[in-house]
Amino acid sequence: MAAPGGGEDLGGLMARVASGDRLAFRALFERAAPKVKAYLQRLGSVPAAAEDLTQDVFLTVWRRAASFDPAKAGVMTWIFVIARNRRIDSLRREASTVTYGIAPPADDGEGEEPSAHDHAAAGEEERRLRRAVAQLPPEQLAVITASYWQEDAHGAIAEALGIPLGTVKSRLRLALTRLRAAIGEQA
Repeated sequence: MAAPGGGEDLGGLMARVASGDRLAFRALFERAAPKVKAYLQRLGSVPAAAEDLTQDVFLTVWRRAASFDPAKAGVMTWIFVIARNRRIDSLRREASTVTYGIAPPADDGEGEEPSAHDHAAAGEEERRLRRAVAQLPPEQLAVITASYWQEDAHGAIAEALGIPLGTVKSRLRLALTRLRAAIGEQA
């Protein structure tokens, strides 16, 4: 099935990756890796560490693709759960090295499969977020979509929408505040 904007949808790519299709994995990586790296940076990773973690995440995706269940979560939700778990693991390793002065054992990538609880929590969070996004005013939805889904720079959004840069930033801030409130996070 083709996705909007061309190319195969992520679910189709994931099914092909699960069967060992390297070209599908490459396509999945090219589409999803920049989003994963940006997500890891938003979680506090410096760019170089985010790049390394992204590589680890996609190694896990390649190894565990057959365990992906589209009935439990979307492809990006599943990948973001893996990324979050990798980030937590990296923080634990850093804390262990600082606290005890020893390096933790090497991670062989085993056991990185998101648990059923992780899938359920991620799926519920995704549903709450989708509902919250659908309730945004059109002007806030436009800037959120351009910024987070299309990954456009704020200046480019301002130019495309014909509004001042400050307005773009204000609308993003308002939209994020509404989304946080809607999904129950602290603002």
